[in-house]
Amino acid sequence: MAMKGAIVSAAKALASPRSSSTVLSRHLHASPGSKKIVGVFYKANEYAKLNPDFLGCEENALGIRDWLESQGHKYIVTDDKEGPNCELEKHIEDMHVLITTPFHPAYVTAERIKKAKNLQLLLTAGIGSDHIDLKAAAAAGLTVAEITGSNTVSVAEDELMRILILVRNFVPGYQQAINGEWKVAAISYRAYDLEGKTVGTVGAGRIGKLLMQRLKPFNCNILYHDRIKADAEFEKETGAKFEEDLDKMLPKCDVVVVNTPLTEKTRGLFDKERISKLKKGVLIVNNARGAIMDTQAVVDACNSGHIAGYSGDVWNPQPAPKDHPWRYMPNHAMTPHTSGTTIDGQLRYAAGTKDMLDRYFKGEEFPAQNYIVKEGKLASQYQ
Repeated sequence: MAMKGAIVSAAKALASPRSSSTVLSRHLHASPGSKKIVGVFYKANEYAKLNPDFLGCEENALGIRDWLESQGHKYIVTDDKEGPNCELEKHIEDMHVLITTPFHPAYVTAERIKKAKNLQLLLTAGIGSDHIDLKAAAAAGLTVAEITGSNTVSVAEDELMRILILVRNFVPGYQQAINGEWKVAAISYRAYDLEGKTVGTVGAGRIGKLLMQRLKPFNCNILYHDRIKADAEFEKETGAKFEEDLDKMLPKCDVVVVNTPLTEKTRGLFDKERISKLKKGVLIVNNARGAIMDTQAVVDACNSGHIAGYSGDVWNPQPAPKDHPWRYMPNHAMTPHTSGTTIDGQLRYAAGTKDMLDRYFKGEEFPAQNYIVKEGKLASQYQ
């Protein structure tokens, strides 16, 4: 697929009807003239040129540089985001827009927001804006938005893969293959079928619902806990059952999947006490946010065998330091934060970012579901 055609197709899929007469609040309405946009993305080095659709890296910068510069805007891109002397810090005071991603998050603290005198818009290229101090952004009158729906399929597919990796005890088998070993018993003594197992998702938003639809053919028992009960048609389609009480659902589950955003309420949700209530031998998949788990409590439960397997691509902090204890705990299948940054996901969130910037320049409303902070108010999932 040619990059240009792919971006156009993705943009059409993401775009919603516009109303040119609808103007944003004064904080977001772009004044005439050149804007300074700063993007923070992971560095790809030698991989940047291997795929023309690899847009999510620093080198390719969402594929929007030529478009922005042709309109007279300044586009600064970096992967250097930490510490008082980093490249990002040099541009905070006069930037108008900051584009970040969950995969290489630039932590936008209250201190940084206070310094950013010209800042109007914080855009997340992807889903999940918890790397931003949302209350500070709201108090400062900033708009925070993300590309809702851009990588939900990517993450849901990845979650299903991780469930199967844990259930079938895949990682030890892979390690045997590369180490020249052949010990079938060391794998099969704790490998199971997914069929008939109870899988519970904590959170049933877009990703959670897509996961439940994908679990249906495996003939699992599907449970879900969420603020909002799904409609009857969805429950009939998937066979999913709503559990209002999280602590009553969790002990029923052979597999627990975390699909809730990181908020003040969910930070540390799975602490030592809650983990102790899980079924012994439970498998956990967490592609939501690392800080939803108590890091040491997960390590201890994996060491004791209470958690029989843990997999995910989210850490606290990110990037994870070399000495992060999750790297060394038994029976894990962890990776860097990659689930939402497939090439297809990148094409969608690159197109969505371009669409949002175009709306910003024209003073038009964003799609309602993309707002995380608008006119001093946080989206419901972050309240």
